[in-house]
Amino acid sequence: MRKISVCDFTLRQLAEEERKDILFREKISVAACIDNFGADKIELAAVKSPREDAIVYKTIAGVVKNSSLAVPVGYTEESVNTAWECVSTAKDPCLQVVLPVATAQMEYSFRAKEGVMLENIATLVSLAKKKCPNVEFVAQDATRADGEFLKKACLAAKENGAVCITLCDDAGSSFPEEIAEMVASVKKECGLPLYVSLSDRANMAVAGAVSAVKAGADGVKTSMVGEAVMLTEKFAQTVSAKGTALDICTSLKLTEIHRDIRNTAEHILMNAGSRGTVSEEISGADVFLDAESSLADVTKAIAALGYELSDEDNGKVYKALAQVCEKKHSVGSKELEALIASNAMQVPSTYHMISYVANCSNIGSSMAQVSLEYNGDTLSGVATGDGPIDSAFRAIEQSVGHHYELDDFQVQAVTQGKEALGSALVRLRNNGKLYSGNGLSTDIVGASIRAYINALNKIVYEEG
Repeated sequence: MRKISVCDFTLRQLAEEERKDILFREKISVAACIDNFGADKIELAAVKSPREDAIVYKTIAGVVKNSSLAVPVGYTEESVNTAWECVSTAKDPCLQVVLPVATAQMEYSFRAKEGVMLENIATLVSLAKKKCPNVEFVAQDATRADGEFLKKACLAAKENGAVCITLCDDAGSSFPEEIAEMVASVKKECGLPLYVSLSDRANMAVAGAVSAVKAGADGVKTSMVGEAVMLTEKFAQTVSAKGTALDICTSLKLTEIHRDIRNTAEHILMNAGSRGTVSEEISGADVFLDAESSLADVTKAIAALGYELSDEDNGKVYKALAQVCEKKHSVGSKELEALIASNAMQVPSTYHMISYVANCSNIGSSMAQVSLEYNGDTLSGVATGDGPIDSAFRAIEQSVGHHYELDDFQVQAVTQGKEALGSALVRLRNNGKLYSGNGLSTDIVGASIRAYINALNKIVYEEG
């Protein structure tokens, strides 16, 4: 029995439907669902926002355990590099070169004749091959292309490193026997594994897929949702009913598809559209984020508070926010700062607290002694100040030999009772940049010292 591969392009389909506003966690949920029900490949949308998409796609790469992860490479060397960066950590990454092959579309989109388009195919496939061994050539409008040129295009892709071909019927107007004829012709010419991606505008996608498989196609492309696409559930049902007669099988799990597609897809379609967002002009005091806030909203709010975080750290804060919002309806600037301190820019500890002693009095200055470990040595500082925490911070500065501007300091109880656990947030400013640290302890002075040292370690790490 011949195994037919299935590539699911739900995430690309949702991204291309402008009315669908899909949240970060929903994209992850869809990817996990597809991986769970047995698709061999998951197709992502083309990269539009490199900073945000890199975080989303890398997170998906960490979630997907079985399926290959594919992304279009765009049309330039820079876009090829960006696409590869997004999926390079996946278990089985794939770069897709997606180009038109019909005369009208080549001239409309690229102002290119056949010769120029063959050069474009060769160049992009070669660039992608340098990054990734798994390169797929996608002929966007294959059913409207000249048959001889289509074969030349597929051969050019093969000669420059493509390992599989996809033929698309974007118009959805080809009869099943026409699809079969095209598949047989290209398969005979190039000999590579071949997928078909068929529109269902005329309700012939499944019939066309069956004819393509009979003619030698090695895989099909489906989607969980969409008005004019071959639905994953319909194709899986067809294989379940007639797979033995056709002598084919897939990795799709029909039971999981019935359950997961309905639960996941219906939730997305119901909730896509209006989302809780952060306004374009925002100040730190105006931060309001909830479970419906997107990664872009969180990134904007972080910047409004004065932080310059990496894409990876923005993603970590976003994921932490999602967990908090499962229990708390919304968060403001103080809670967001605590999340930044706890999750962003976690670095190796250069300074470790060994011990501290602090005292205070209403008739004199407070005094603190703090001992730190640094590269195997012990550093100690003693200082007075306005209260035990102020004197402890001064003692730390005396130990490290440097004064940092204290931009903000917050303390709060995170548990109840007389032995409550205290949380301290310290925000230091160095060379105009903010660094936040978080500390927990039943002793609020100890929590404050730990928070200060946490922020200090981030400064030292970034400065090398």
